[in-house]
Amino acid sequence: MKRSIYFRNFLATALIVLISFAILGGLFSAWMYSRSVSENSATMETALLAASRYVTTQYIYSEVELSDLDVSMLLSLVSDVTGFDLLITNPNGIVYACSKKDFLNIGKQVPSYALTLASEHPRSVTRTSLDTIYSETRQVAGMPLTRGENGESIVFGYIFLSNDMTVFKETWQRFSGVFVLIALNVMVLTFAISFYATKKQSAPLNEMVSAARRFARGDISVRVRPSDRIDEIGQLTQAFNAMADSLESSETSRRNFIANLSHELKTPMTIIAGFAEGLLDGTIRPENGERYLGVIASETRRLARLVGGMLDMSKLQSTDKEDVLKNSFDITEVAKLALLSLSGKIEERRLDVNAELPEDAIMTQGDKDSITQVIYNLIDNAIKYSKPGGIISLRLWKQSGRAYISVENSGKTIPEDELPQIFERFHKTDKSRSIDREGVGLGLYIVKTILDNHNEDIFVTSADGMTRFMFTLTIA
Repeated sequence: MKRSIYFRNFLATALIVLISFAILGGLFSAWMYSRSVSENSATMETALLAASRYVTTQYIYSEVELSDLDVSMLLSLVSDVTGFDLLITNPNGIVYACSKKDFLNIGKQVPSYALTLASEHPRSVTRTSLDTIYSETRQVAGMPLTRGENGESIVFGYIFLSNDMTVFKETWQRFSGVFVLIALNVMVLTFAISFYATKKQSAPLNEMVSAARRFARGDISVRVRPSDRIDEIGQLTQAFNAMADSLESSETSRRNFIANLSHELKTPMTIIAGFAEGLLDGTIRPENGERYLGVIASETRRLARLVGGMLDMSKLQSTDKEDVLKNSFDITEVAKLALLSLSGKIEERRLDVNAELPEDAIMTQGDKDSITQVIYNLIDNAIKYSKPGGIISLRLWKQSGRAYISVENSGKTIPEDELPQIFERFHKTDKSRSIDREGVGLGLYIVKTILDNHNEDIFVTSADGMTRFMFTLTIA
């Protein structure tokens, strides 16, 4: 299986579950084992103490010898009830009585270390086979049998009780088997749920990977299916689709820009090349040469304006907004100078001017030269598209800490569907170029870029033959 994110999540979950069950199982097993051993030891001690009291009582008061058959019969009865095996020895460790019905242990020798342990730690449980007494290791507890004589405690024998570990181990193994079976079922269920959840969680990521690869191959129309998830994956899906929309928009703008730029360059270059070849090969008569050279010069200037506009556009796009807003200037003076510089064009088209400019200075934030270009471009644009004998209005006023500048002209109404595109590069409302043959379609784009660098807004409305551009500046 490949190292995908859902496989890694599944593997991490599996390891956590395995480690958790291993720790839990180990601790639980150790606790249960210790508890079982402790309970079993307590039971052995109780049985050992009861048997020793009975044997001591019979020995002292009924003068029943340890080797008496009745003692062995008693031990057999106790063994049948408790399941423990019992031995009684003399002070030297020789077995005198036992609970086994075949009495095979009678006469055997209990090792000295068992006698010492029984004397020093009565009823304590240890594991031993008592050398030759038992063939397997058992839990063994022992204690001395004593009687009082002349104020002293005299040991007249020992009693040992043992438990077969085989039964205990079988019980413990059955319990462990049940625990392991439950643990395996829980782990399988956990793994299945984890695998399904992580695989479902990674599905949108895999779809995004596929979409990103298609993007890399040039398919910018691909999108990730939106989901109703509100977690990080859902947010990532929305962000991815938003990024895809932005990239598609940028790519469309880039292609349109290249197409428009190619068109703007191709037209004057074709005219220049055609007239130049006509002059060279004699197609154009010499008496018409001066007129066509004028056309070539005009188209050359147009190319120069286009290159200049592109340079201005590149410069504006790299402008630092913080540096721009450090300066201040008088917007009233700038508006008057821009209007005055275009007075020749205004008179040429016989336009009336309605200028509503305050007498006092209005200081605003921004770059003076850039805002001069904004007002100049807007007035120049209004002159071009005004009908002969029409009106141009230039207004400036203050309101709520901002300066408002509007340029209005009477002429052809701009279609409503073109208003959102009017500030795009190379966009012209005069598709036939019958009015603006000198323009390159960058004037309003430059205006919008300059105002964006100043963090300002510009608005345009056009209705009933009146077109109005209005922008804002922050009062210094």
